[in-house]
Amino acid sequence: MMLWLLAQEGAEHAEQAVEHAEVMALNWLPAATSLVVFLTAFLILYVKVWPLITKGLDEREKKIRDAIAEADAAQASAEASLAEYQENLASARTEANEMIAKAKADAKSAGEELRRQNETELASMKQRATRDIESAKQAAITELHAEATVLATAIAGKILQREISASDQQNLVEETLEELGRMQNA
Repeated sequence: MMLWLLAQEGAEHAEQAVEHAEVMALNWLPAATSLVVFLTAFLILYVKVWPLITKGLDEREKKIRDAIAEADAAQASAEASLAEYQENLASARTEANEMIAKAKADAKSAGEELRRQNETELASMKQRATRDIESAKQAAITELHAEATVLATAIAGKILQREISASDQQNLVEETLEELGRMQNA
């Protein structure tokens, strides 16, 4: 029985080996057909489609490079414009500061000139006022002397009981004025 089992096992192994050999045996016709179809498709794709893909990729690369170059040029232009703007701004600030300094200097000189004019005008007004006061003082003194003379003549006339003539009166006025003038100078 053992032999029978061994024989049966050997037969089973042999059947399995045959099945395995059939599975392992290639069917060359479908494999060759698949290989020919694959190579034909690859050749068609390589000749017809691949150049279109590489052309599209090259065009896209060129567009990207052109866009980068334009962006670099725009950036350089923007930097140049910014530098020019900053230079103009600095120039404008300098000019504004100069204008402010000039305006301050002009205002200061105008103020000093106005002050000098006011001082000159005040001195002139003071001199005129002093002259007017002196003139009014002299006129008042002269009038006072004349009144004093008339009064003194009237008193003297009453004392003497006689009337003094106009020429006598004039002589008395002049003498009195001379005496007052001497008293002032002394």
